[in-house]
Amino acid sequence: MANNNSTAATAAASYTGAFLTMVFLFFIVGFLTTVNTQFQAPLKETFLGEMGALKNTFATLITFSWFLAYPVCGGLGAKWINRFGYRGTLVRGLLMMCAGLLLFMVSAWSADAMRDAVVRMGELALPAAFIVFLVGSFVVGGSATVLQVVINPYLSACEVPGTQSVQRLAVGGSANAIGTTVAPYFVSGIVFGGFAMEDISADMLSMPFLSLAVVIALIAFLLTRLQLPDIASTRTDGDEKLERSVWSFRHLTLGVIAIFFYVGAEVCIGANITMYAVEKELSSPALIATLYWGGILVGRLVGSTLSKVSPRVQLSVTTIGAALLTVAAIMMQNPWMLAAVGLCHSIMWGAIFTLAIKDLGKYTTVASGVFMIGVVGGAVLPLLQGICADALGGWTSSWWIVVFCELFMLYYALSGSKIKKLYNE
Repeated sequence: MANNNSTAATAAASYTGAFLTMVFLFFIVGFLTTVNTQFQAPLKETFLGEMGALKNTFATLITFSWFLAYPVCGGLGAKWINRFGYRGTLVRGLLMMCAGLLLFMVSAWSADAMRDAVVRMGELALPAAFIVFLVGSFVVGGSATVLQVVINPYLSACEVPGTQSVQRLAVGGSANAIGTTVAPYFVSGIVFGGFAMEDISADMLSMPFLSLAVVIALIAFLLTRLQLPDIASTRTDGDEKLERSVWSFRHLTLGVIAIFFYVGAEVCIGANITMYAVEKELSSPALIATLYWGGILVGRLVGSTLSKVSPRVQLSVTTIGAALLTVAAIMMQNPWMLAAVGLCHSIMWGAIFTLAIKDLGKYTTVASGVFMIGVVGGAVLPLLQGICADALGGWTSSWWIVVFCELFMLYYALSGSKIKKLYNE
């Protein structure tokens, strides 16, 4: 008995270190995700001056390119885990991230060195440098996908004393939210040096992204030296075949749809609120984005203490709150109320993920890769919102998209997350 207790204590200690590693990587993912979205407003001014009435639509392609990578690379991450293990997959994901960051730097260089390189669309002119930036967004988004295919199931499955899976995901989400909170001021204050929108130039991107690429490469090297225990029960062993389709789990399938609407709603506000604030002529657009992401941080810190509140209850309460706040923001035409939605969005990811992978066993890793398909909502819905903003002549009415998202997530919390089979085995 004493020997068993010693073994359990040793496992807990090893998982604690691995848990902290995952939390730090979640910070990196959140930071770069929001850094990418915060380029929409400045690059709209820098690159898209000759895109006429389609400026908002093309600006939101920055976010679209990032989140488009999730359905494309989610399955890749799951395959890498089964082939290379968790650590090998993390290292490959980080190296992929370095490549994307270097593409950002190439975009900055080509904006200055190849000013006349444009793609003509009738009277409209799209700079080739902007297209390179979109490719960079896709590659870094793909790397973030691979990292999250590792991070989410690992945080959920690794046993750390005194925690449950939804708490560990909330702690990871808190680190993610710290990254998203500081990112707007990294873009406005460090990358663009506090310059006004009209004074921003693309060549300001070069050194910050080269520096980030070096840091990420160093992290990848350090990971090869760290101990990262495997969790075999969350993945297949070798050439083992799964007896059934992962899509046969109804609560997972509807969870993928729920995460589509969650990420879409979160990114609609996080990415587009800055352009809405500029439209409303608020004095500090970066501040409102920071308050939104800061609300997510505060909510996740609170959520990490809710050990006795079920994920279903957490999701129900927060979706109702988010829907009511968004409707109020539309009715009052008040961007600041949208910032408050961050408090509600804070714990939705962990709640949905926990409900979606419940009782999946060896299907968990494959399910995590499938789950990443839903994150394409962060590509589709903000782009759709940008199209609506151009078509309607402003951002105000476009926020009804977010209200619909909240209502579907409420359905998932109340009904869709109940475990049933879609068909018999």
